[in-house]
Amino acid sequence: MGVPLIDLSEGSSGQVASRVADACVRDGFFAITGHGVGPALIERMYEATKALFALPEPVKDALVVDPADPFGRGFSRSGAVAKASDEDSRLVRAEATAPPDLCEVFSMAVAAERDYAEVPHPDLMRPNHWPAFASDQEWIRETWLAYCAEMSQLSDRIMRLFAIALDLPETWFEKFIDQEIGSLTANYYPKQFAAPVPGQVRKGEHTDWGSLTLLYQDSAAGGLQVMELDGSWTDVPVVEGAFLVNLGDLMARWTNDRWRSTVHRVVNPPRTGEPTERFSIPYFHQPNYDALIECIPTCLGPGESPKYAPVTSGNHLLSKVSRMYATA
Repeated sequence: MGVPLIDLSEGSSGQVASRVADACVRDGFFAITGHGVGPALIERMYEATKALFALPEPVKDALVVDPADPFGRGFSRSGAVAKASDEDSRLVRAEATAPPDLCEVFSMAVAAERDYAEVPHPDLMRPNHWPAFASDQEWIRETWLAYCAEMSQLSDRIMRLFAIALDLPETWFEKFIDQEIGSLTANYYPKQFAAPVPGQVRKGEHTDWGSLTLLYQDSAAGGLQVMELDGSWTDVPVVEGAFLVNLGDLMARWTNDRWRSTVHRVVNPPRTGEPTERFSIPYFHQPNYDALIECIPTCLGPGESPKYAPVTSGNHLLSKVSRMYATA
């Protein structure tokens, strides 16, 4: 399969959208350059993320994710996110017995940092779990918020390209995403001094839940793999200055599976050489809580029927989260 590299600044919107469409049909993953996010902000976000996970353990323990919070704010070490996709027949892990992923996570909810006119879920605007930063540490939160704003704008741009690629008006998705409920998350994969138990990896096979994911990943060993149609796995190379884009389950629903929500995982580094840690930063774009996700008219051919019943973005997200905690 491989992962196509698309320069968003090269060619007209229609030309770029055509390349995006090809990647979404064939791969469900593609890397982007020409995205307009400055390298200085990306580097600052990387440093801020490392500083966040370097906080003292008692500080992180005090900010652990509340299982009653359906939007997963704070620190988590359970590694259970993949378990929310256990109904997907492509996933082979025995979720009830799978060992925990070798990953620590910090997540902030996008909606909690915005002033939305309506609050469709009582927990939606619950404050994010920020540490009580010292004055010389405030740059960490400020960097996260600045980076989140850039990721939101870039997601909007990609959704416009998606609309063009699907033969829709460029602004077709706007009404579904103008009060998005996604999250900005960081994954920390610690150094592995001891061999993992059988079947244990940094992050087990899963699909993402929303519309799209924007991923920054460093180049440390033990990285991302995507599942091919034949069930084999392919390494995803890191392209300096690029973001990786992958489709989530809701985009597959929207397109009646014409576009792929591809299974992926993060594998362990080789047991040879000096142990290394790894960081990745995904921005999970999730449509508005009450956005109704149903088959797009241009994705339904003559005689075809929708494969999925309509579902709201919020209910879909909550069902995934509840399944995750039920199996953790």
